[in-house]
Amino acid sequence: MSDIPEFKSGFASFVGRPNAGKSTLTNALVGTKVAITSSRPQTTRTAVRGIVHRLDAQLILVDTPGLHKPRTLLGERLNDLVKTTWAEVDIVAVCFPANEKIGPGDRFIVNELAKVGRTTKMAIATKTDLATPQQLAEHLLAIDALGRDTGTEWAEIVPVSAVSGDQVQLLADLLVARLPAGPPLYPDGELTDAPEETIVAELIREAALEGVRDELPHSIAVVVEEMRLREDRPADRPLLDIHANLFVERSSQKGIVIGHQGSRLRQVGTDARRQIEALLGTPVYLDLHVKIAKDWQRDPKQLRRLGF
Repeated sequence: MSDIPEFKSGFASFVGRPNAGKSTLTNALVGTKVAITSSRPQTTRTAVRGIVHRLDAQLILVDTPGLHKPRTLLGERLNDLVKTTWAEVDIVAVCFPANEKIGPGDRFIVNELAKVGRTTKMAIATKTDLATPQQLAEHLLAIDALGRDTGTEWAEIVPVSAVSGDQVQLLADLLVARLPAGPPLYPDGELTDAPEETIVAELIREAALEGVRDELPHSIAVVVEEMRLREDRPADRPLLDIHANLFVERSSQKGIVIGHQGSRLRQVGTDARRQIEALLGTPVYLDLHVKIAKDWQRDPKQLRRLGF
């Protein structure tokens, strides 16, 4: 008998209402930025997978959009994506921000989750760095009570701060402990299976969302039209050309994104380029254009064209 523990691999999904800290937690566990984060709710639109490589396991994190009561066709499609994901992963971990009271939105999510059969369910108290010890103690009791009220058995309740790193390692250990035995599912060193174009589009959208007034978060979609290395460059001085369109729903929004004499769009370009270069390790020339796709969130044809 060998005492080498058997290798484990599997999928865990973080769920929770918008802005519960799911993407920040994904990035903290993976050790690099694979999911965009923003102070605006409803930032994540695709189920980004972050891959945690360990000597004993490979944990694949599926980051889903925040579940919410949908008001548009886009909202309905995002909710369907969440529920499909729940049924396919090994563990669903619900994120409850420690600095906010548990509310109807959390109850709605846990009630929906109760309908999913065999999946292991965990609760995570996120953002513990923003709560006092007293608040955190009450929060953990409230999570426990919510589980009892909804007939949900929490396999674990874990307080964690992705920002300070507190208990992130413990969380990884607890997730891995619940995975089935199995071989690695992705090559060593691969951190996400999202195509580069998808991540680039998300980084541009993140930059466009920062500092924009509240009416805009849902209304921006980004499509990378072209991404390729510029020809005629010496091998030691490559330049990646990226041409992308930002779509908004109305001309008033176009004005907000472009800003006074183009200042806002230039800032978006600078911020996004820095992030993209850091991620891809190549100098980037980023060409951004803002276009109007009228009421795209409600139009099935436009949603398809924008990748939803």
